[in-house]
Formats: sequence, structure tokens, C-alpha cells
Amino acid sequence: MIVGDLLHLDDLDIRLAWGTPDLLDRPVTGLSSTDLQDPARYLQPGELVLTGLVWWQPADASGALRFATALRSAGVAALLAGEGTHGSVPDSLADACRTHGIPLLTVPAGVSFRAVTDRVYLRLWGDLRAGAQDTAAIPETVRHELLDLLHADAGAGEVLAHAVGRLGVPDCSITTAGGRAVATTATAAATAASATATALPPAGRGDTGLPVGPQDGSPFDGWRLRPHQRSAAAEPALQALAELLAPLAARAHADAGARRRAAGRLLDALAGEAGLGESLAACGLGGAEPLVAVTARIDGGRAGEPGAAPGDGPPAAWAAHALAEALHPLGAPYAAGTDRDGRSAALVAAPVEQVAERLRRARPALQGRLTGRRTLRVGVGPAAPPAPAALRAALVQARYVLEGSAGPVGSAAELDSLDGLLRGIPPEVTAAFHARLLAPLAAHDRENSVSLLGTLAVFLDHDGSWSRTAEALCIHVNTVHYRIRRIEELTGRSLARLRDRLDLRTALLCAPQPTRAQAPSQAPPQAQAPVQAR
Repeated sequence: MIVGDLLHLDDLDIRLAWGTPDLLDRPVTGLSSTDLQDPARYLQPGELVLTGLVWWQPADASGALRFATALRSAGVAALLAGEGTHGSVPDSLADACRTHGIPLLTVPAGVSFRAVTDRVYLRLWGDLRAGAQDTAAIPETVRHELLDLLHADAGAGEVLAHAVGRLGVPDCSITTAGGRAVATTATAAATAASATATALPPAGRGDTGLPVGPQDGSPFDGWRLRPHQRSAAAEPALQALAELLAPLAARAHADAGARRRAAGRLLDALAGEAGLGESLAACGLGGAEPLVAVTARIDGGRAGEPGAAPGDGPPAAWAAHALAEALHPLGAPYAAGTDRDGRSAALVAAPVEQVAERLRRARPALQGRLTGRRTLRVGVGPAAPPAPAALRAALVQARYVLEGSAGPVGSAAELDSLDGLLRGIPPEVTAAFHARLLAPLAAHDRENSVSLLGTLAVFLDHDGSWSRTAEALCIHVNTVHYRIRRIEELTGRSLARLRDRLDLRTALLCAPQPTRAQAPSQAPPQAQAPVQAR
């Protein structure tokens, strides 16, 4: 297949925006769909690049040139730009493609990316090269049978079962890169018995499955073909089968990208009032049932990666991919995407307890796909009716939990105590509050053997009881009275008043946490054992 063949695919109405005859003769090796500003590292030479132009902003004068530069560095064959997002392909993109010698073709707004992807891959893999046929890895009759199934829109399970049965290769599973099973040919018992053999290892540790279709670089996206038993004799047939399954993977890849884009538009619609109903319906969430708000983030990684803001680690969209992988097995409608500010979130039409439990169970496997010090964190908000104000409030709570949860998966149900509430406040704010109220006591403790901070903590822990505080500190009750008076003098607060007690308790809870490099002796004063002076 060459680039010019795209102009002759029936019913797609793909048109040429710019390209010379020699550029239209470029051979095509595959297709990738992307909405990253700089997708170079995820592309292969000779690929077609399909984009919805979500990355393009009119105010960014150099955005189109940066995108085209990335395509040129990857050696792609051509760019297919969808007109659905902006109504037309911007002139700046045509100019950038002309500068870098990249054929630019347009996809009308009414044509789905799935249709384009299906047609391209069916053309590519239907015209397998003669050299590949010479290996006899897949008999010609079986190849045509599988292609007929693909043309008939058969599912992955049906195609895989037919291939395994006709080729005599070991039972196989198709999984996503994130570890979710897409299809398998084994019985339930055999699947359980071979779970160890087919389970995905952590990223970078011998992931031997065969890639199927587009692999866009996300640890959670893309398909893998995994035989349940290794067989050197079956390896050529499995390799050829992985190639033939590419249209199904490409279709799933395009569908997932379309769902993420629709979810992104939904999240953006929540910022205002207009278009929310239409955006919910487009994501399959048009009913009246409550929706659970979920947020996610991946911390760590290297700065400067595609899709990452300056100073950030991995691309923000990775967290949306992880949410989709985790939520898919629920079988409930959901929308997971990234908003215009780069924040990943999801809305799920399922009970909040079920959503939280599913995310806790899925998170270890997803975390295992991350390399280095990257950490996947998730915040689960409450269920809310599908109304703008209610959903916005639920997302705010989910983001608050994401920032403040002590564990990797937090829930709004944890916000049932003062210390749980404070964890979501930026540490710079809580540290300042702690210092503002308790700095005089900390200064006292540095110069004296008696810990007033420790006394205050014990006094409040014992509900202001003089006798129980004295017993806990092993001192006389009169000494407690003296220390409390001194605390009140230094802070200007009265421990006889409930309001002042709450302020001081909050200030103690806002103490900065010791860093990993700090030794125990460097912990905040109130965390040290109180000096037992009388």
C-alpha cells in the first residue's frame, strides 16, 4: 500500500490537502492514532499518523510546526488530519507539512477514525507480501478465512479461536499491555492453570508477548498475543497471526482514543454549564443514575517526555489509560479522559464502594507496568447525580482525596476526621499554620529540657483532664497546671475555650512530616517523647 491509495478508498472521502506525486508513492507500513503534541517516540518509520487535532490551539503559533517536526523526525509516510474538532484543517498545519515534506490528507468530520483504521489495516494485511507467504507460516486458505472474518466485523475471540483451531498452535490469549484479558481460547480451568504463564511481568522484565497492532508507548495501551505454552515450531505461525490480528487491535486502539477524547470533552464541559447533557450522552452516561467521580495521577518519571508539562514526569494521558484499564472489567458505563488542564479523571455509573474496591484490586498490576519511581495514585470521590454542580463538587472531592490520601488509592469516605481532612491541604499551607500557632512553643522546647509541645499534645489527647495528663506524663498535677499556663502565655490561646483547643489541636496535626533523609531525632518536637521533668 502507498499513501496515494488512501485517496481511492471507497466511502471515506479522504482528500489531499498537500502532497507531491513522489510523496504519494511512499509505502505505508502501519498506522498510529495520536493527539500528543510531540508523538515522535511512539511512531515508526513509514507509518500513517491519524490525529483529531485536539492538540492544536489557535493561540499557539508554533504548535503545528512542532507537531510536523516530530513527524519528520520519526520518518512517517503521511499525516491524516480529522476535521471534526475544528471544522477544517488549519492552514498553519498545511504550511508546516509543506516545510517538512509530509503529505497531508484530510478526513471529513462525518468519517469515523475507526472506519479509516479498519480500511487501512485490512488493506495492509490483506496484501501480505509474497515474501511472508513464502514462509508458509499461515496457509493461504486459512489466511483468507481470517481475512473474511475481519471483513465481517468478527470479534477478537472469534478470530483467535478460528486461528488457533485451524493452525494447530497452542491456546492463546490476547491481553492489553495493562494486563486485561481481551480474548482467550482456553477453557476456564485451563485459563486458571495457565494464569502464571500468561500473566504480564512488570515493565521491562521479560515481557515476551507478541505485539499486535499499534503500540503507542503507554504502559497500559496496545495488545499482546500470548501463547499459553512456548513452542519453537509454532513461533512463525504466531508471528504471522499477530500481524493478521492487527486490524482488530487498531480498531480497539482507535475506539479507545475516541472514548478518551469524548471523555475529555465531557470533563471540559463540566467547567461550564453548556453541553453537559450532550457530552454525557456521547459517553454513554445519559441516564439518571448517579455517577462516581474518580481522579488519577502518575507521579515521578523523567521530565520532558511527550505529553508532559514542563517539570512533570510521564504524559498526563497515561493516568487516563490506567483508569480505563481498571474500570473496564466493572461492565458499567464509564468515561475516562484528560481535561484541557492535563488532569485525568473518570465518571462511572456504578456504586461507589464497587468502584473503590475495583480500583484497589487493579492498582497493583497497573503499578507493576510502571518503571523507575513512577507511582500511580487514585482518588475516588462520592456518587453524584448527573447535574453540573453536583458532578463538579464530586470531582473536587476526588481531587482533594488524590492529593491527601495516605495510600495510593484514596476515597472520599476517608474524609471523616480532622486529620483525614487536613491531608488534602498543601503541605506548605499546613506547615505555615503549624509554625504560626506553635513557633513560640517550639522555640521554648529548643532551649529547655521540658517539652511544652509534648505536654500540649498529651493534654489534648486526654480531653483536657489535668489528672490523666499528670498520670500519663508521670508528673504532679500542679506541674501540669504550670505548663498549661505557660503554653497559654506563649500562644495567646486559652485551653479552657473549645475554639482555642481546636486551633491548637489542628496546629499539632499540621506538623511537617520528617523527610526520608531525617533521622528519628530530627522529627518534629511534638513527635518526640516528652521529657519527664517535674
